[in-house]
Amino acid sequence: MSNINATCKFEQGLLAHAELEDASRSLKAIAHPLRLQILCKLGIDEVSVQDIVESVGTSQSNISQHLGVMRDKGVLASRKVANRVYYRIEDDAILRLVGERKRQH
Repeated sequence: MSNINATCKFEQGLLAHAELEDASRSLKAIAHPLRLQILCKLGIDEVSVQDIVESVGTSQSNISQHLGVMRDKGVLASRKVANRVYYRIEDDAILRLVGERKRQH
């Protein structure tokens, strides 16, 4: 049995009000230099996979794998328009981490 208090929440900082499990999941999902580079490209904007590929400079399949990991962990959200897929940062704590203000919903 774990000694971790799962009801603890961060009161201040980038993870303010994040549950421990959510914070841990998000941090693990972004713990790769290429994923951090992708997050910097996204900021608060919605960006197509092709724009990310051109900006980051690696293959589309490599970018898609990393985007999929972050989407599956709730860090990113995606939408498809015709034959293009657009990604945006879904996790507000991650938005604060990359230095952007919270989006207005």
